[in-house]
Amino acid sequence: MTAVSWQATETEHPARDASRKSMSAVSRGAKEEWVALFAPDAVIEDPVGQSPIDPTGLGHHGHEAIRAFWDKTVATVERFEFNVVDSFTGGNEVANIGTIHVYLPGDMRMDTQGVFVYRVGDDGLIVSLRAFWEMDRALGTLRKANGSST
Repeated sequence: MTAVSWQATETEHPARDASRKSMSAVSRGAKEEWVALFAPDAVIEDPVGQSPIDPTGLGHHGHEAIRAFWDKTVATVERFEFNVVDSFTGGNEVANIGTIHVYLPGDMRMDTQGVFVYRVGDDGLIVSLRAFWEMDRALGTLRKANGSST
């Protein structure tokens, strides 16, 4: 599988384009390129609501917090593979449906199914990223990357 497998519509839309750039930057480990895709006052909710990643459930606001989110989450993953099976636009937003396959240290893999909603401003910068996925479901897929369970 390539780093970003796109099986959804190819119709151009500013939010869809930004989401694809975001996935590409993450898959390549391009932190500053990824942060630059976000408006200075952007917010990331990944996952939406309270979680070990975001105990307050209020999201990560602004570039400094977005960089800290990267360091706490993205930087801990050895490899990402994004598989987007559908994508819907409305207004200045896109909702991508798919699975993020993460390869973790120790030859471990986890698959996160979800709906990933990006909203952009008139300048095309991401003002909001809201990822709807369930921690327990994702953790339930944790296994050896070669396919055996833990």
